[in-house]
Amino acid sequence: MQAAPPSPPLPALSVQTIAPTQRAAWIAAGLAPVAVVVAATAPGAWIIAPVMGLALLALVLIDALLAGPVMDWGIDTPDDMEIGQPARLRVHATFARPIMGDARIAISADPRVLERGRAVIDLAASQHGGVWDGAIAVTPTRRGTARWGTAWLAWPGPLGLGARQVTQDLGRTVRIWPDISPVRSPDLQTFLRNAQIGLINRRIRGEGTQFEALSEYEAGMDRRRIDWKASARHSRLFARENESERNNQIVFAFDCGQAMCEPVNGVPRIDRAVSAALTCAYVALKGGDKTALFGFARTPQLMTPFIGGARAFHRLQSAAASLDYQPVEPNFTLALATLTARLKRRSLVVIFSDFTDPTAAELMIESLGRLVGKHLVLFVTMTDTEVEDYITAPPHDIATLARSVTADSLAQQRKLVLTRLRRLGIDVLEAPWAAIGPGLIDRYLTIRRSEAIG
Repeated sequence: MQAAPPSPPLPALSVQTIAPTQRAAWIAAGLAPVAVVVAATAPGAWIIAPVMGLALLALVLIDALLAGPVMDWGIDTPDDMEIGQPARLRVHATFARPIMGDARIAISADPRVLERGRAVIDLAASQHGGVWDGAIAVTPTRRGTARWGTAWLAWPGPLGLGARQVTQDLGRTVRIWPDISPVRSPDLQTFLRNAQIGLINRRIRGEGTQFEALSEYEAGMDRRRIDWKASARHSRLFARENESERNNQIVFAFDCGQAMCEPVNGVPRIDRAVSAALTCAYVALKGGDKTALFGFARTPQLMTPFIGGARAFHRLQSAAASLDYQPVEPNFTLALATLTARLKRRSLVVIFSDFTDPTAAELMIESLGRLVGKHLVLFVTMTDTEVEDYITAPPHDIATLARSVTADSLAQQRKLVLTRLRRLGIDVLEAPWAAIGPGLIDRYLTIRRSEAIG
């Protein structure tokens, strides 16, 4: 994804105000007891209290005027971001007079972009005369379109008693996309360059199970490829050359329900799943297979057509960005029945889901059992690290021991559900979120080499 161009500078004159600084507030708080003492000991001198207040107010106004105006200021906000990936938010300002204190910019935005919906950036003098700048790292936590709200720039006067402040409504939006940083990783690109898939549009011999031709056996060939019957007829060793099948259909199905909306290391499970699926889809497209996305919760959300070719990968990314978060229980019966009706040929269906107990998983198991009769099913789930931490926690007290026992019971129930899925003929991939992407690619390549899809 290309970097967004710098945002235009904000108007220097928008809404300007003058405000006392923290130092002025502390001085006022210190003068209050003095005024009380004067009023108690010398009632006739009560006029001193309002005079001190007016003097402090005058100093605040004079100091703010001495701060001078801001000549130019701006905020460079990105137009596109990826969930879980940090981006730089840069600010700058140019003042008419030297600044003696601290200048800072406060920004409000959607909570999915800024934690608690607000961030404060301290400005520092740069090497360029009169220019102050600063930056912070911003990491979005949810997909969608977020809005940048209002920006405030404040800078103090030379005495540090009064400050000027300008306010500007940014009126900008940022599109938060699924994380495809694994697709751009050097490791994956090196793998794709060195692998046979996706480089030459030809038949790949030596893989798969579909017979292509016989060739004379040479030293170094796999002995399992020897065709003993042909070798006996010709009195020489011959090896089978198989053709790797292409144009397979792979469907990545996402449970967008309540369990998948829970965060894993600060990012919802559904977004971890989307990142892993898009990485695997990119490898599949490079290998000549076709991929599609299917999302569901209480009802099916989307079903993309099958897409072929790595150049169409952006269509999958755009479709994945539209998957919504829904805090409801998923309807596996309706979703998988809809998916089965739309698939016209045998496909590999990769389902990303999670469950909390065997009772909630009963309908899922039943629906997957019907799906596996027509298609090859791979069930992908993430290891619950929080439960693992509870299990391995030292039992310092009764409460910790109780949590450990409960967590171990949940882990055993989870293993029971996964065992039932395996007995139905469903391939299961369970791994920590960081290993889901590489594990899914390995499993896909293993299935592809075994020619089990077609």
